[in-house]
Amino acid sequence: MFLTISTTGSAEDPATDLGFLLHKHPGKVQAFSTSHGVAHVFYPEAADERCTAALLLEVDPVALVRRGQGKGRGGAPDAALAQYVNDRPYAASSLLAVALGSVFRSALGGRCTARPELPEQARPLRIEIPALPARGGAQLVHRLFDPLGWDLVRAEPVPLDEQFPEWGDSRYVRLVLEGELRLADALRQLYVLLPVLDDAKHYWVAPDEVDKLLRAGDGWLAAHPENGLISARYLARHKGLTREALDRLELLRLAEADGSEVEELDNAVGETEEKAVPLAVRRREAILGALRAAGASRVLDLGCGQGQLVQALLKEPAFTEIVGVDVSMRALGMAAKRLRLERMGEQQSSRVQLLQGSLAYTDKRLAGYDAAVLSEVIEHLDLPRLPALEYAVFGAARPRTVLVTTPNVEYNVRWETLPAGHVRHGDHRFEWNRAEFGGWAASVAGRHGYEVAFVPVGDDDPEVGPPTQMAVFTRIDTGTQKEGEVA
Repeated sequence: MFLTISTTGSAEDPATDLGFLLHKHPGKVQAFSTSHGVAHVFYPEAADERCTAALLLEVDPVALVRRGQGKGRGGAPDAALAQYVNDRPYAASSLLAVALGSVFRSALGGRCTARPELPEQARPLRIEIPALPARGGAQLVHRLFDPLGWDLVRAEPVPLDEQFPEWGDSRYVRLVLEGELRLADALRQLYVLLPVLDDAKHYWVAPDEVDKLLRAGDGWLAAHPENGLISARYLARHKGLTREALDRLELLRLAEADGSEVEELDNAVGETEEKAVPLAVRRREAILGALRAAGASRVLDLGCGQGQLVQALLKEPAFTEIVGVDVSMRALGMAAKRLRLERMGEQQSSRVQLLQGSLAYTDKRLAGYDAAVLSEVIEHLDLPRLPALEYAVFGAARPRTVLVTTPNVEYNVRWETLPAGHVRHGDHRFEWNRAEFGGWAASVAGRHGYEVAFVPVGDDDPEVGPPTQMAVFTRIDTGTQKEGEVA
């Protein structure tokens, strides 16, 4: 599988800035292990006037079969031998989309630490994919890409055999896209539309695929005339998930047209039938209840993401100072937009602050608060990094109350679309059962002078427990212990 991204520039605005955007140095050839092969990134040309980055994915079809993913749902559909002899090593598909999301994760998210101004700049782009499966032909390629702002969309059908033109065309096209776009927007479009055109996702579709689709489709999918087809194919025609995606896209479209928040429109919809309260909402309610019970007024939201909890905290006057912390500037930007910080009144804005920071390092700015919340954060860290987070929060910042929520892996068997042995989100480094979480929390509390209690979040299943588990840490004040000391 092969894809190239090219751009042009000048001495004042060099094309080699593409290397900063992709976080891959033009002078190096780099290899990355992915779940289905090795991805290579290299630059066939790198000059001020023109720069091209290439992504080459080597896929082993035999390894796919051994992992149970070479046939059936997501596999090549043509014949019995297709599980061994197929197009996976050669034609762009959902495999390439996954590699794109992994290798170019920062670029996909619009992040560039070295040059933070670059991701927001549109620049001339040319993207080429020599072999792209297109179930629907070149006509469908145009229906998908033409509304997205490209100046040129060329989908050239690949003949079955150039020596025998009478055989006709294959189901593959050579795709060329040209236009002036932000690189992040172009990559997100490819991340969604490659598997849509292939129409044969190679992995099981879990509920979090809806969130992935909406994140990658932010800013373009809700208004796309083919969003129904895109959603259905991306979600492997799972009816329930497709319906959820389309409902959420319609809310996004209406909110954008009305200049309001999605939550406002969602609350305004008449409730003709009782709906299950989403787990994310129940988690926020549990956190707010625990903070009220602790009498907290100055609260840290560590790993605040897009600011949903910060927004909920602002609605309660009892929380007089709210600080959201995240390592991602893009997430903080989205949180600021969600909170409408620029339009917020002086009294309200004085209560909230958004800070960039890593939870793996101690930060003096975080000391002295009543409470800290780590909601669905720890499972995104590699296990060897947990002790650093533990010390930064419990050893250095030492708030009176710390709330930690994390998935209960035992409950995963209750998710109908989640295959056995899979975690709920692709970025989860681990998911603990109740005993593992309890053991970790008890040891943290013992090392740092806290007591800990556990609260179920969501329906508490008698066999497997709740979907989310929450630990409530309360600092033990001995009278002689000083702020910042470990008990």
